[in-house]
Amino acid sequence: MAKKTGEKFEAILDAAVKVIAQNGYHNSQVTKIAREARVADGTIYLYFENKDDILVSLFHTRMDEFATKVKQKIDLVDTPEEKLYQLIYMHFKIFALDHNLAIVTQIEIRQSNRRIRNDIGKSLKKYHRLIEELVEFGVQKGKFHDGIDVRLMRQMIFGILDETVSSWVMKDMKYDLLELVDPIYFLIANGIERKS
Repeated sequence: MAKKTGEKFEAILDAAVKVIAQNGYHNSQVTKIAREARVADGTIYLYFENKDDILVSLFHTRMDEFATKVKQKIDLVDTPEEKLYQLIYMHFKIFALDHNLAIVTQIEIRQSNRRIRNDIGKSLKKYHRLIEELVEFGVQKGKFHDGIDVRLMRQMIFGILDETVSSWVMKDMKYDLLELVDPIYFLIANGIERKS
């Protein structure tokens, strides 16, 4: 199997996002993905073992990019409060700009089998760690409660953001997801910030 990099690899992943978003995972044959990527069916198997491998690779690659983009943005600001705000903003902005990715990550992946869901869970570790580091930074700076269970707070922050995006997708993305940045920030910040 070829190394999982390069233009064709990326073209296949991009095609998979589009095809799966439009047809659902179970109705997305490898042939459809190959056609959308403008490669031969056999080319897919140079990069992926099967359709499940495409889905896992897609999620792993896109979530790694997702975490990298969020980190780059929060590294540009200094305070824990600003970092939290940028985390929320970027989480919503990335999905608002890519509706197909939102559908695949929020709906289709969750309907996959347990092995796929386990593999996908590993892909979230980088992003989860980023949230934990943000919380730890806020505690160190005396801005967030020092008694916070960092892992639990990460689960809560991620859960709120994830559920907000899922709800948006389920409602056919009929409203501006970015309009929810301020109210979600207010909700989380009021629960986490240390009061003077």
